[in-house]
Amino acid sequence: MSTPVFLAVLAAALLHAAWNALVKQGADKHLGMTAVVIGHVPIALVVLPFVPFPAPESWPWLLAGLLLHTGYQLFLMMSYRIGDLTQVYPIARGTAPLLVAGVSVAFLGVHLAPLELLGVLTIGAGIMSMSLVRQRDGLRNRHAALLALATGGFIAAYSLVDGTGARLAGTALGYFGWASIGNAAVFSGLMALTRPGLLTQVFRRGKRAMLLGGGASFVAYSMVIWAFTQAPIALVTALRETSIVFALLIGVFLLGERLDLAKVASTMVTLLGGALLRLAR
Repeated sequence: MSTPVFLAVLAAALLHAAWNALVKQGADKHLGMTAVVIGHVPIALVVLPFVPFPAPESWPWLLAGLLLHTGYQLFLMMSYRIGDLTQVYPIARGTAPLLVAGVSVAFLGVHLAPLELLGVLTIGAGIMSMSLVRQRDGLRNRHAALLALATGGFIAAYSLVDGTGARLAGTALGYFGWASIGNAAVFSGLMALTRPGLLTQVFRRGKRAMLLGGGASFVAYSMVIWAFTQAPIALVTALRETSIVFALLIGVFLLGERLDLAKVASTMVTLLGGALLRLAR
């Protein structure tokens, strides 16, 4: 992984943690998530005239990817309704690199050097250890943890699909721009059916989330999609999940969530994994 790719993925990690915190902080998680998803569309419409159209070979992957993103967004909303950012976010994001690495090595013929594999496993272990975090009442939120694990499964799936699709498309921005528009259409349609009146409220009360959250989310994943075309998907996915460090800081200092020794230890292990990836090769 080259230095520009490494830095781009770290920047994406920060932006990703920021928009997740924005959704978590909002009183209505459905409104916040819908605003972020719709917020992709204006940026995509500005970008698409200046980038190539995705190659036909990538279209099935693009369709599968936008559906997987929709599933991820639905499960993430449900997780945030009942769990803390510093519990849900680490479990969801920690599951993904382990699944992606396992599938890549076992089924896709990807070779990871020993130090790279150790870095992926270390990041996953550090993040997953957050599942031991307790709620303010001293009890573990098992329901939130299960939903977060399912969310992690969607993250792993769309990472593999989007990484493959973007390579076939020949254009990272073109691929993600059209995927964003499709995802926004599907997600908005679901919200219109299940939450009548929500879309109207998004344009009335969700402008901040649409502008800031949607913008951060689009830029973050655009950089990740580009990184998928430059480095092994497993390594990009693992490094992206160091966003747990940023999520921890945001959760503690901006959302008032509890900081304890377990969270600090988990964060240090995660950072160690990121350092191992940078040192590899």
